[in-house]
Amino acid sequence: MYAGLDPVTGKRVYLRETIQGTDEAAQKRAQKKLNEFAVRVDKQRKTPSSVKLSYALDEWMRTSEIEDSTRKTYLGYIERTIKPALGTESVNKLSAHTLESFYTALRRCRIRCDGTPFIEQHKKDGEHDCGAEECRVHKCKPMAASTVRQLHAIISGTLGAAERWQWIDGNPARIARRPRQKPPEPDPPTSAEAAKLVDEAFRMDDDWGTLVWLAVTTGMRRGELVGLRFSCIDFDAEVIDLRRNWVGGKEKDTKTHQNRRIALDTETIVLLKEHRDRVAARVRELDSKFTDDLFVFTGTRTPGHTEPYSPNAVTQRYKDMATRLGIDTHLHALRHYSATELLTAGIDLRTVAGRLGHGGGGATTLRVYAAWVAATDRKAAEILGSRMPKRRP
Repeated sequence: MYAGLDPVTGKRVYLRETIQGTDEAAQKRAQKKLNEFAVRVDKQRKTPSSVKLSYALDEWMRTSEIEDSTRKTYLGYIERTIKPALGTESVNKLSAHTLESFYTALRRCRIRCDGTPFIEQHKKDGEHDCGAEECRVHKCKPMAASTVRQLHAIISGTLGAAERWQWIDGNPARIARRPRQKPPEPDPPTSAEAAKLVDEAFRMDDDWGTLVWLAVTTGMRRGELVGLRFSCIDFDAEVIDLRRNWVGGKEKDTKTHQNRRIALDTETIVLLKEHRDRVAARVRELDSKFTDDLFVFTGTRTPGHTEPYSPNAVTQRYKDMATRLGIDTHLHALRHYSATELLTAGIDLRTVAGRLGHGGGGATTLRVYAAWVAATDRKAAEILGSRMPKRRP
């Protein structure tokens, strides 16, 4: 049955179904299907499109407002994994089963091999003995569940847009099952390890020590630390007014697009004042003028503090320092340390979430630090129990 013109390609669209048989029963089934087509054509506001998923992906990426770093990641997934597997499929023929089969194949092998052994990489060109040359034989490696969930988010976003644009009647990704999300497992350094890291950082140089100290006491993200300007620090009120983030070489809003104020302790204020004096003296030596618009932390290549410390350089320097001390940790673990120490000390969930910049009124904080929240709840129960009169046997 003719269903109109494709809204994207302009081609004529027909609804088709093959009914097996030539007897009267088959004729009735065919007529029933024809009636279904007629109802569908009458009800549809617009002709479903038969465009390929690859085209829909490109259109969704073109029209979506997403961060540059996220866009780069999505493009990689689209070109390497989604388009080679599903790019030629028509959006109006994709089903939940198709998507679930795709996810299952990726969880078995990230390149979706058919299980037949083959040489993944030859050591030599031309004819040769792969055994003698020890060419690399393919071994199936499952794609991480978190990665498959990201692929699902891309496909779901694309098909959701196609539904809004009336290219398809419904979004099959909405009901398709995706791998379960692995519970977060934060691994913060111990108090003794954190103390060693801070001491070593100050031994290296005072600027670096101040950065690590601030990461420990505030739980700020890496981009927030390097993007911090002196104008964001209120030395009188003893707070940081956090509004900006440095990601991908650009200054942007914070990750959750929310401003937040982080209270500072007296010792941290003293360290930041000393750091400000060092920076001011350093800038004067360069015959420049100190302003509050300068970045608090910078690298050796920009001693005038007109550019922020490279986020990757901060991560690598911290990792090298931790390795030298024999501590298996990373920079983001200091954020976990700040959160877990506050929760263990009995600070309420909403306050901790506010300092970390988590949205959802603490839902994210609870999901990530559930074990520490449970421990705090146990401590609260013991405190309440201890205040009750003792029962005599």
